[in-house]
Amino acid sequence: MSQMKYLIEVEKPKPAIDGRPSIGPVYRSIFAKDGFPPPIQGLDSCWDIFRLSVERNPDNRMLGRRETVNGKAGKYVWLTYKEVYDTVVKVGNSLRTRGFEQGAKCGIYGANCSEWIISMEACNAHGLYCVPLYDTLGAGAVEFIICHSEISVAFVEEKKLPEVLKTFPSTTKYLKTIVSFGKVTPNLREEFEKHGVEIFSWDEFSLLGENQHFDLPVKKKSDISTIMYTSGTTGDPKGVMISNKSIISLIAGVQRLLENVNEELSPKDVYLSYLPLAHIFDRVIEELFILHGASIGFWRGDVKLIIEDIGELKPSIFCAVPRVLDRIYAGLTQRLDQGGLLKRTLFNIAYSRKYGNMQKGHKHSEASPICDRFVFNKVKEGLGGNVRLILSGAAPLATHVEAFLRVVACAHVLQGYGLTETCAGTFVSLPNELSMLGTVGPPVPNVDVCLESVPEMGYDALSTTPRGEICVRGDPLFSGYYKRDDLTNEVMIDGWFHTGDIGEWQSDGSLKIIDRKKNIFKLSQGEYVAVENLENIYGLVSSIDMIWVYGNSFESFLVAVANPNKLALERWANENGIEGDFDSLCEDKRAKDYLLGELNKIAKEKKLKGFEFIKAIHLDPLPFDMERDLITPTYKKKRPQLLKYYQSVIDSMYNNAKKP
Repeated sequence: MSQMKYLIEVEKPKPAIDGRPSIGPVYRSIFAKDGFPPPIQGLDSCWDIFRLSVERNPDNRMLGRRETVNGKAGKYVWLTYKEVYDTVVKVGNSLRTRGFEQGAKCGIYGANCSEWIISMEACNAHGLYCVPLYDTLGAGAVEFIICHSEISVAFVEEKKLPEVLKTFPSTTKYLKTIVSFGKVTPNLREEFEKHGVEIFSWDEFSLLGENQHFDLPVKKKSDISTIMYTSGTTGDPKGVMISNKSIISLIAGVQRLLENVNEELSPKDVYLSYLPLAHIFDRVIEELFILHGASIGFWRGDVKLIIEDIGELKPSIFCAVPRVLDRIYAGLTQRLDQGGLLKRTLFNIAYSRKYGNMQKGHKHSEASPICDRFVFNKVKEGLGGNVRLILSGAAPLATHVEAFLRVVACAHVLQGYGLTETCAGTFVSLPNELSMLGTVGPPVPNVDVCLESVPEMGYDALSTTPRGEICVRGDPLFSGYYKRDDLTNEVMIDGWFHTGDIGEWQSDGSLKIIDRKKNIFKLSQGEYVAVENLENIYGLVSSIDMIWVYGNSFESFLVAVANPNKLALERWANENGIEGDFDSLCEDKRAKDYLLGELNKIAKEKKLKGFEFIKAIHLDPLPFDMERDLITPTYKKKRPQLLKYYQSVIDSMYNNAKKP
């Protein structure tokens, strides 16, 4: 492939050798043509990000929440950077009075709020490892993470305290102190203390640090800042160790990118914090806002009220996962469909005009100012009126949704890609580049990237259309999996992190995610599915000879194609008075419902999660065979070929399953 517009080649491709697959050219962003951005002056740790911002912006609004007035949500009330700093100092001193020092593991378990950030900054100040836990985790996952990471102190949302209690007594070997984000009821206090764990309300704990002084430890770039546990797919969650250097270098790269596309952050920017802080995506975005002395307002925790929170906060930057943007898209199109013929016609004319001009290379703000003012302005106002940049991450965003929002939102709509192991931001599409629709753009200017061929899947990194496993090298990479050197060595080879995702370079230097090397994928709600494991479980149903389970990142549920056992299905039909040959039985809705019921029985028996249940099934009387290239000689399923062969069937199942 010829030189791509937004990439520069820094290393030549390498042919396959000694059993190792071929590797495509190593690229980096054109914005790093003269080298990666230097470290930001004065930043050696995540604590420095906050400390220096307080010095520069003491009176800026930092953290906001909606006050409640007469039982109703009112305006946002704010803590300044100096006010937050003073509380962080108290909480940090309180940690030290209880004996928690540099290197101790501190859990944070709860929804995004001011106390979450304050707890995190107290950890940063005193060199404690921050170990966030998703607020959606149940007691089993919480127990594993506390024990595996050896958390000794934890800050916990008040309503999550009972979940922590369920992990006793196994976690009390490590857990010694709990601090509630709010209050502690007498009954709960008694239960915790019965197990030898001290518990404090937020106010009680803060008072411990008053009139105390502790020197802050020296913190190095190489020190671990946080251990983030990724979703378990085929086993227990993995603790991803992220250093100060990872976060600082990621921020430097993002800053370089924003400068080059004229979208720098400023203290006037406002961010809505609703994506979980336990995820690296939101964590680094909020660190970036803190660095610039900008404002972070928290949602009320109810997705049904998020549009109202947006209207009150009026954010300038809106980060989202595809599920949220899908809802916005569905809401807009539904209202459009319910409007009159004249309204729809005007909208369609305006949309076609603006989109056509954007295709010709016009910036979104210049493509049709008249249409923006009289047609699309209502969409902009629905997002608060100030949004200039919408960033989607964590899973692929459907191309039609991305295109629609690029036109009607009156803002840049960008799609990014990264993993916890790469400190989130590895690729991001660029403003006003409509050719990047459906891609994750070029790399951020702080990493090197290459594709490695995957011969067994037919992906060749040296072909005219290069495809292969995405590999990343650079300072933002993680420091390894906590206590799992074996897993670290599987994915880190010669300084390259192997993502397991398959990418395809586009002619402009953007990257398109097209597959997953391992048979693990993410559904649209963010849940990972280990499909081979599910097929082994569903294969226990005696009425089915072979089953292929399918899902993707654009859908929220699974479907399947199965080869029924001929004798079993004909026996069931005979017992239920249903006539017809084997082929016609496979087409019969009653037969499909029966086998779907059998699959659901085994799913319940094996305690599968809701998203692992199959919602629709197609019965093929002809077994998967080598003649159609659907299986290997050893009867392993060829998934890309299965998808290609059954694509129309898959599409039909998803469409029918979504009908009311």
